[in-house]
Amino acid sequence: MILKTIPGPAHSVPAKTKLAICVQHPFTVWHPPASFIEALRRRWPEMKVVHAQNYELLAAEIPDADIFVGYWLKPEQFAQARKLKWIHSTSAGVSHLMYPGLCNSGVLVTNSSGIFSAPMAEHTMGLLIALARNFPDTLRYQERRQWAQQELWDKPQGLEELNGQLLLILGFGSIGRELARLARAFGMRIWGVTRSGEGDRTLAEKILPPSRLDEALPEADYVVIAAPETPDTRQLVGAAQIARMKARARVVNIARGSLLDEAALVRALEAGALAGAALDVTTDEPLPPESPLWSAPNLLLTPHTSAASQRLWERQTALVVELLDRWFDGKELFNRVDFSRGY
Repeated sequence: MILKTIPGPAHSVPAKTKLAICVQHPFTVWHPPASFIEALRRRWPEMKVVHAQNYELLAAEIPDADIFVGYWLKPEQFAQARKLKWIHSTSAGVSHLMYPGLCNSGVLVTNSSGIFSAPMAEHTMGLLIALARNFPDTLRYQERRQWAQQELWDKPQGLEELNGQLLLILGFGSIGRELARLARAFGMRIWGVTRSGEGDRTLAEKILPPSRLDEALPEADYVVIAAPETPDTRQLVGAAQIARMKARARVVNIARGSLLDEAALVRALEAGALAGAALDVTTDEPLPPESPLWSAPNLLLTPHTSAASQRLWERQTALVVELLDRWFDGKELFNRVDFSRGY
């Protein structure tokens, strides 16, 4: 793809630019390390780079910031950002930034799409293998010191191969495509669902639009939800979609909890209408102790860790540096968020 050069805005000079960084999140992997801030200051020593450790400290820095880098800028904080021209989200999903004040402001928003593809695809392959080979029950038997060879074989979901199984990936962006690449190495067949019904056909036998999801679901052995969270994708997989899946199918959600009807999933698992499921995301996070998801049969939970990686900030640093280079050169930025689509 050729990116055109556009006239640089008057503020796009490092010496006249203030960049504010703030990520307030309970999971420390999302906190910007010192190496990230140092890399920006070293690359542009004349640019003012400030790192606010929390939103309270950000309040003093955001009014005159030209660029904001972080997970979330609250509406009331955005209202105080008088000079802001560009927000870079340190996450790929940006549904939390889709409030009217920002969407209608003309402020540019970019996301971190692409930097999570490798760890999330690997994590998802791990979940697929764990479901196929019933690792959760295997570990439970290990804790009881029981050599459960026959018991594992006799369970309704059995012990299966991924080879030859049909993997339906809902959302064929960078994560979905990387998952398809890995799954093909295991001999899986790949179908994808995209908003446009178009995608990389070198990785998938079929690419379908959402309007054809119902005809694809009965064919799938594994369904992975990897689509962005938008008004159109909420409850993408609901009770009606689950009912169309074969009884030996498995569902994996690595997108957002809102894309899956969790109550319908629990009912299907309890009734034996699905062989299993794995969730890395849930509607409520942290998942409350009283949630029925904890005890649902044949359900494997990981606590929203699929994107976590020791290389996360290495990739984030490279991405932000490249975007800033383009910004100061007056070139069009990639990873721009389309407010009309919500991602």
